[in-house]
Amino acid sequence: MLSEHFRRRRPSAIRVAGIRFAERRDGTDAVNVAIGNVSQPSHPAMIERLSHVTSPDSPFRHGVVRYTATVGTDEARHAFLHVLAASGLATRGLHCQITDGGSQAMEFIVVGLCGPAGTRERPLMLLDAAYTNYRAFASRLGRATVSIARTLQPDGRFTLPDFDAIERVMVESKPAALVVIPYDNPTGQFLDHDTLVKLARLCVRHDLWIVSDEAYRELYYTGGAASSIWRIGNDEVPGIEGRRISIETASKVWNACGLRIGALVTDDAEFHRAAVAEATANLCPNAIGQWVFASLADESLEDLQAWFATQRAYYRRMMSSLTDRLRELVPGAIVSRPDASIYSVVDVRDCAPEDFDALEFVLHCAAEGRAVVDDRAYTLLTAPMSEFYVAPADGRDPGRTQMRIAYVETPERMALVPELFASLFGAYAKTAAPRR
Repeated sequence: MLSEHFRRRRPSAIRVAGIRFAERRDGTDAVNVAIGNVSQPSHPAMIERLSHVTSPDSPFRHGVVRYTATVGTDEARHAFLHVLAASGLATRGLHCQITDGGSQAMEFIVVGLCGPAGTRERPLMLLDAAYTNYRAFASRLGRATVSIARTLQPDGRFTLPDFDAIERVMVESKPAALVVIPYDNPTGQFLDHDTLVKLARLCVRHDLWIVSDEAYRELYYTGGAASSIWRIGNDEVPGIEGRRISIETASKVWNACGLRIGALVTDDAEFHRAAVAEATANLCPNAIGQWVFASLADESLEDLQAWFATQRAYYRRMMSSLTDRLRELVPGAIVSRPDASIYSVVDVRDCAPEDFDALEFVLHCAAEGRAVVDDRAYTLLTAPMSEFYVAPADGRDPGRTQMRIAYVETPERMALVPELFASLFGAYAKTAAPRR
């Protein structure tokens, strides 16, 4: 007999379209922008190592793949700190642990800082719309979450709740930690340095850890310096040191999602020791993945900074043309133009049928939706947004009319997205009840 958790579990919003489309057998081509599965090549140094896994100087040259230390190899840990330094961040006194992607780092944070749901132990605090896996891991581990919602405005900008409202939630719910994603997934909002400082001060005042998910660090399009928790010290926010944690990954900036290599970085020695002890149950991270990512430890800071600039330019061009075209083809749609990360949110609240549900539309597109472009049949896979929000008490779910688009297909295939969305949405809307 299955557990209650397994009986209730449904596929993640970022995977549900792909799972449904996999059942299809009619030859339709899916442009999959539902999940942040980057299609760009990895950094050249990583590609070089990947192509020489069994070369004479490789640790795997004899075909032996042993466990590494639970904390990770020295070279891979140094690589993550070296990448931080390339962003102009001080790394002295930081403890680094390699994880199976950023996802495992999230799980260790939830289990390490938050107590079981229903107890007096403190929950994890999120800013909605929030990346779905934080709630998924909290549910898996029996931990509670609390959140405060951001709002998508008609101009395509997400608003951050005022700091008084954030502080009220901290006072009322007494969370253990606040999760911030400076280069936000899913909203594309950029939390600049001043905003992080204000949030950090609240965390110190109310005795919270601050967890900065920096998977997309350096993918920002506003100019200025990269935003990071490691740019904030006791000189600016007295008491912040010793309560800082960041989540790092090879997936996004380095275009190596399937490598499944991440890191948990902290300036608190006790948290680091306990997190490594917890990870011993998992034995070690991926040995080959660590070796491939560790190649970045030998790259100059100037080379890494040039890589950052190249990645930013690539996404900036694509985002501008796609968002403009989507607004043009779907009149009334609100399309966020991101200041950071690799996502846009499309909200059809002002142009959809009254009973429109984004999940139903996404599943329709995956199962039977079809649009023909240049004599070829396509469909479009997006991520419904309801799961990115906590269920509202008043039943007004902002995610019901919202979908997330990830800029992860090739530029040529991303150029199809506006036409495909407009065609599929238009055909679907005709079958539903009109708005009153």
